[in-house]
Amino acid sequence: MNRVLVVDDEPQIVRALVINLKARKYEVDAAPDGATALKLAAARHPDVIVLDLGLPDMDGVEVIKGLRGWTRVPILVLSARQTSDEKVEALDAGADDYVTKPFGMDELLARLRAAVRRAEPTGPAEDEVVVETEGFTVDLAAKKVNRDGRDVRLTPTEWHLLEVLVRNTGRLVSQKQLLQEVWGPSYGTETNYLRVYMAQLRRKLESDPSHPRHFVTEPGMGYRFEQ
Repeated sequence: MNRVLVVDDEPQIVRALVINLKARKYEVDAAPDGATALKLAAARHPDVIVLDLGLPDMDGVEVIKGLRGWTRVPILVLSARQTSDEKVEALDAGADDYVTKPFGMDELLARLRAAVRRAEPTGPAEDEVVVETEGFTVDLAAKKVNRDGRDVRLTPTEWHLLEVLVRNTGRLVSQKQLLQEVWGPSYGTETNYLRVYMAQLRRKLESDPSHPRHFVTEPGMGYRFEQ
């Protein structure tokens, strides 16, 4: 059974989340503000945190930074903030995913399940060295990609980009994180690099590059690899 910490100051949203999560056999704690959230996270050790950014006592990004000082627990941000800058700020602070209010409960629960799954030590980031999709296979240990029985030739940069995305399967990876991991810490704003290389990966690996199934763009935010 997984424990969820819900952090939101809107009672009706907390109530809806608690009812839906408990119905699916999650244990739930709730906090109306950032200070309570930080205390509960330390005391109860949740498996995943659903965090609203607009809290009465502190900004949700500060809560993320406070948590990331000592825990890697998955954080799913829930917010009415629409601008991509605020979403990117939350992701760069250490959030794992972002759902915009108003949200569908099914979508939120699917993202929550995915966040919990990724935090388990059996994901591709740890043990799984071969990741398969319907159209191609990525062997992380051998650094090889096979499509339709043939090896796909990737440049070192294409491979590095692919590897970062595959190791974060299902998770939104921000543009800044991708740029810094692939090109280096002095990069962060050269999003045109990402567009060029993502187009090359899609052309080599997607069955329909103009309608990608595996290399998904989150406009203004980053990219997600889906199996």
